[in-house]
Amino acid sequence: MPIHPTAIVDPQARIDESAEIGPYCIIGAEVEIGARTRLMAHVYLEGPTWIGEDNIFFPYSSIGVASQDLKYKGERAETHIGHRNRIREFVTIHRGTAGGGLVTTIGSDNLLMAYCHVAHDCRIGDHVILVNGATLAGHVTLGDWVEISAYTGIHQFCRVGDHAFVGSHSAVIQDVMPYSSTVGERAMRVFGANRIGLERRGFEKPVIESLQTAFRLLTRSQLNTSQAVERIRAEVAPCTELDALLEFIRTSPRGVIK
Repeated sequence: MPIHPTAIVDPQARIDESAEIGPYCIIGAEVEIGARTRLMAHVYLEGPTWIGEDNIFFPYSSIGVASQDLKYKGERAETHIGHRNRIREFVTIHRGTAGGGLVTTIGSDNLLMAYCHVAHDCRIGDHVILVNGATLAGHVTLGDWVEISAYTGIHQFCRVGDHAFVGSHSAVIQDVMPYSSTVGERAMRVFGANRIGLERRGFEKPVIESLQTAFRLLTRSQLNTSQAVERIRAEVAPCTELDALLEFIRTSPRGVIK
């Protein structure tokens, strides 16, 4: 395999012969790197970490290191990263802790732009974009096709539902509803369905309109959440995506941003 002579690789690491390890990379014990994954230069990996195929890590990214959580006492915890991810410069991804299942998980086909931080026990789905400087505190869950804009911070234990868009410089302290477009600083507001993102991904117009009507009832009708949900069930054309939205609201332990 192509390993630059300046790279330091622990003999316990398992690296596919088609992977590429660039200059000054450091790979610790119990790191597994899949086929055709490329570490450009100055990438730091600690184990136990499992990395899939066709990923690319840009310079100065740091993956699998110990949590900053003061409750972390050095227990064995892991980092799992799927396939075809792009991890840009200075991204930091921390392994899990005993309080969160001992694993941090990142799916496939994601883009983490420069200076993003993924803390311990986070779970990121597929096709997610974290724009420069986005920060996830511990135990955050992002669904599929989520976009978190620049310099947004997400509080511990918050969830962001599938196909949601969160605008830049936002402070997320409650769950973000799937399919929504949510923007703001401390006083965050939902501005309706993430119409542009849903159209780009091929969602049919009636589905988008049902979601838009649901968000209008949730955020602009002066009804409380329970009353709005009753109106949605009674008045809005049903679809699978609407069912997913209502189930997300029902199961939200922190409440949802409206």
